Amino acid sequence: MAVHQTPDVVKILTMKNSFFPSVQNTIFELPISQIPADRFPIIEEFVAYILEKIRVKEEIRLNFICTHNSRRSQFSQIWAQTAADYHGIEAYCYSGGVEVTAFNERAVAAIRRDGFKVVQKGDENPIYFVFHGEESEPIVTFSKLYDDPINPNRGFSAVMTCDHADENCPFIPGAERRFPLRFEDPKAFDGKALEEKMYTERSHQIGAELFLIFQKVKESLKTD
Repeated sequence: MAVHQTPDVVKILTMKNSFFPSVQNTIFELPISQIPADRFPIIEEFVAYILEKIRVKEEIRLNFICTHNSRRSQFSQIWAQTAADYHGIEAYCYSGGVEVTAFNERAVAAIRRDGFKVVQKGDENPIYFVFHGEESEPIVTFSKLYDDPINPNRGFSAVMTCDHADENCPFIPGAERRFPLRFEDPKAFDGKALEEKMYTERSHQIGAELFLIFQKVKESLKTD
């Protein structure tokens, strides 16, 4: 007997089926069950913010901010957009910093290892187009200031992904909310034997927390 599926369910299944198998494998392996308990209060606040935006029918705009916009904030933008798309939540994810450097090549390599297709344009502070599936829109990433014209200037949430930016940027113009979702910098392992392992670990830690956030949003919407 055929099972009737609502348009929303069909949309979610279509999104999941459009992901590269390599990306889906990484998603299935994200260490969501290993997220420490002390991370849950900020995760729940984040979930509540996204749900409120949905309920009042306002765009979800998330700007992930770190000092150099080179590693953690880039991971966060990519994983947040991927998680939102995977769970069928319409969200717009960005990243920025307080200094312009480049999307670090080690972080780019980690994203490639996670199964994403990455297309580079340019050499100095390159622009990268990141795809999680054949039919996905590109996630556009490059190092920029948090108030770069490509980013929203109002009606967004500032998500502080490193302690330095969080402590030294007490005010982000245009931000309606601020979340300190801090992560350790894998830069400490550059040029060391554990470099590749730690970059992948950080990517997966960030991916796990952001997937949990959007998973909780989707589960809450189902019960409304």
